[in-house]
Amino acid sequence: MKRGLNRIIRVMDQAYGRDISPYDETFLAKSIDRRLAAAGVKTFSAYGAYLSENRAEAEVLSDSLNISYSEFFRNPLTFALMEQLILPDLVEKKSRNNRGEIRILVAGCAGGQEAYSIAILAEEATAVREDPVLCRIFAVDLSKTELARAQAGSYSTEDVGNVCLRRLNACFSRRKNSFIVAPRIRKRVIFSLYDLLDKHTTSPPDSIFGDFDLVLCCNVLLYYRPETQRLILDKIRRCLSPGGYLVVGWTEHQIVKSAGGFRSAFPPATVFRPTHKGG
Repeated sequence: MKRGLNRIIRVMDQAYGRDISPYDETFLAKSIDRRLAAAGVKTFSAYGAYLSENRAEAEVLSDSLNISYSEFFRNPLTFALMEQLILPDLVEKKSRNNRGEIRILVAGCAGGQEAYSIAILAEEATAVREDPVLCRIFAVDLSKTELARAQAGSYSTEDVGNVCLRRLNACFSRRKNSFIVAPRIRKRVIFSLYDLLDKHTTSPPDSIFGDFDLVLCCNVLLYYRPETQRLILDKIRRCLSPGGYLVVGWTEHQIVKSAGGFRSAFPPATVFRPTHKGG
C-alpha cells in the first residue's frame, strides 16, 4: 500500500499540481479507500494509474481532502472562556493602551459558523463600553464553495441549534426555513481563500500584516502529518501579537503541546499562548 500511496501522491503533484503529501497518512489512505470503492478500482497502484488519466477523479479526490464542517458555538467551554475572559481581556488591553482594533483569524472557517459566533461575542464584548473598540475578523478556507456559503450567511434551523434564543433574535432574521445573519454581524467578518501551507506568506493577504490577537484553528491540525502541523503552528506563532491567544479543537490539545512554542492558558481547555511573546 505504501508504494501505491506514494504513486498517488506523485501523480497528484506532477500531473495536476496538487501536493497532498502534507496530509496525515492514515487520513489520506482512508480518503483514497473511499475513492477506490466509488471508482470501482481494487488497489492503490491501479488507482494511481486511473488518476493519471482522469482529471475529474483527481479533482474529486482533492475536494474530498478538504474537510469542511463547522458549528455555531461548537465547544461550550471554549466559547465560555472567550466570552467571559479572553475577549474582555483583549478589549480592556486595547482600550487601556489605545492600540486600535482587535484582530482575529479563523483558519479553516468552512461555512462560517465559527467566525460568526466570534463576531457575535465580539459585538457583545465591545457594546458595553463607552470607548468603542473595533474588532476585525479574518476567516479563511481552501474551499470556494464553503466560502460562498459563509458569505451568504444563511443557515437552516438545524445549523443554528446551538444559538441561544436571545442571540437568535438579536443577530439573525428569519426567512422561511432559513436564518440569515444580521448585516452588522456579517460586516465584521472578511472571508477569503487562503492556504495555511502557503510558504510565501505569514498571514492572509487581506489581513495585510497579521498581528492577530486571537487565532482559531480548530479541527485543522489533526488532518496533517506532524511536520506539517509544526509548520502551521510556527506560522500562527509568528502572526500572533504579543499576548495573543490560540484556540484549537479538543482532539488537538496534545498536538500543540508536543510541537512546543505554546503554553496552556486555561487548562484543561484547548486555549494556548505563545511562550516567546509577552502576555
